[in-house]
Amino acid sequence: MDKFIVSARKYRPQTFDTVVGQSHITTTLKNAIKHNQLAHAFLFCGPRGVGKTTCARILAKTINCEHQTKEGEACNKCQSCISFNEGTSLNIHELDAASNNSVDDIRVLVEQVRFNPQAGKYKVYIIDEVHMLSSSAFNAFLKTLEEPPPYAIFILATTEKHKILPTILSRCQIFDFKRITTNDTVRHLLEIAEKEDIKAEKAALHVIAQKSEGCMRDALSIMDKIVSFTNGELTYANTLEHLNILDADYYFKLLDCMVTQDLAGAMLHYDDINRKGFEGDLVINGFAEFIRNLLVCKDEKAAGLLEVVESFREKYVATAKSVPAALLVSALNILNETEINYKAARNKRLHVELALIKLCYLRQAIELSADGPTIHKKKIIEAAKPLAFRQIVPFEVRKQRSEVGSQKPGPDIKRDGKEKSSEKLIIETAVTAKISVAEDGPAYGKQQASANRQPETVIEQPASGKISALDKIRKQYQGNGPSTNGNTSHPLNEEELRSAWNEFAVKLKNGKSSAVQSFEMTALRIKDDNSFEAVVATNIDQKFIEQERNKLFSFLQERLNNRALQYSVVIEERPELRPKFEAPLSSREQLQKMMEQYPLVKELKDKLKLDLDY
Repeated sequence: MDKFIVSARKYRPQTFDTVVGQSHITTTLKNAIKHNQLAHAFLFCGPRGVGKTTCARILAKTINCEHQTKEGEACNKCQSCISFNEGTSLNIHELDAASNNSVDDIRVLVEQVRFNPQAGKYKVYIIDEVHMLSSSAFNAFLKTLEEPPPYAIFILATTEKHKILPTILSRCQIFDFKRITTNDTVRHLLEIAEKEDIKAEKAALHVIAQKSEGCMRDALSIMDKIVSFTNGELTYANTLEHLNILDADYYFKLLDCMVTQDLAGAMLHYDDINRKGFEGDLVINGFAEFIRNLLVCKDEKAAGLLEVVESFREKYVATAKSVPAALLVSALNILNETEINYKAARNKRLHVELALIKLCYLRQAIELSADGPTIHKKKIIEAAKPLAFRQIVPFEVRKQRSEVGSQKPGPDIKRDGKEKSSEKLIIETAVTAKISVAEDGPAYGKQQASANRQPETVIEQPASGKISALDKIRKQYQGNGPSTNGNTSHPLNEEELRSAWNEFAVKLKNGKSSAVQSFEMTALRIKDDNSFEAVVATNIDQKFIEQERNKLFSFLQERLNNRALQYSVVIEERPELRPKFEAPLSSREQLQKMMEQYPLVKELKDKLKLDLDY
């Protein structure tokens, strides 16, 4: 009986054309071989099971092939290709860096590079999982990798490019492998199924391709396992059973219960799922992915993102049209929150059932919170509303209105749909009338003039307690003004201003304030009768004066008898205010001064012929 070989090894590609899903890399390598533009070092990086080591072996075999095709492929007939396929080629060396990651292993490799190939053009060194090498091994490999012999080619393969030193990356041609798409995986699995005489449904192969997540090796391993389980028949049902995947029909039933608010049906469906051995987090995750697919179907532009079995595609599109997007988005938020808190829940089943209860009553909650075509949050803080006061009409006004209403319409009243009264009633309180007379501004003058021009009847009413108090305050304010008490603003005088300023400085000094020195060094400059400038030399003095502004302002107004007094603090450079100090003497100047004061020192220096180092 022949030994069984797994499909991942049995159907490993032998030429560039048979590599699945990496055409951007295979085309580049074939063109480099045809035009003889091979680099001395390659780095193949990408996810697992996408063909990195396979492409490295094909490249090593092709460049040593004696009869290459016009497309840049190996012939698989020459002695070099046959020895490579049998695993006896001496020109190709593979090193597993995961188990040979020390400096000694790299030194052995470097010593082998010195020998020329016995047959063929190149010696190819394939180092797999190169990111497992230690830092010292990388450093020992740098020089050889940068300037290898013309017959040596290095091919490095890794799944974790970020772990490789930048000095290694800069010495290699980097090729990034991408994940294999679902359609390419299904197509390749169909070819293998035909070669192996396996009855495989396309829907089952699609599920396998989704489960493999772009890894061809995983897809082939899963297919071998299911074929062994089902005796050569690959159906959709047994694939779901073997991979422990929920059928999409369960999710469609749960969605119907959610839309129709059938809580009992949803609980029964979940109980059925739970009896089959599916965990709650698997149900929540699968249902969230199902709703995501429905949202994708809502827009035709995003239809390419839908990766489901072909037989369910039309059902997804039809269901998405009948379910509102607001319901799907809200359900997706609930499922996401449930999945995040699933691990922390002690009762897992109750946690999932609570999520199903929320989903079943979600439509009702959305309808309750909907206001027309838009949807609002249910928790809305009501805005503050003003209190409604009842308007009180004075007795005299009501009396006059009743008298006017009882009069019959005369000839001077127009009957054109709008009755217009012959005279207007203007109601003014006694307080308002008195204020308009007392004020001296232009606005009040206009109001008084307009009141004098209009011949309407003015009815005065005694003021209430609040209005009389307000009138009292206004009268007091008017009495304090310059036009009522007869006091006029006294113009500024330099002597009086300086005297008042010094008095305030003494007041600060008695209070032990730190701003005294700034006040004493300030120069005063009068601008006009009611304003002056305080000139300081530094910004610190300005801040000290500004912090005493309120007290200084009230003090000067009272002391100088000028209510309209204004002042500003100005910074100017004043040499006379700068602190005077003597610069320290240098060594030479100190000696010169000493000799002038004591002539014997100079005489001693001359006699000894001293040459001093200053």
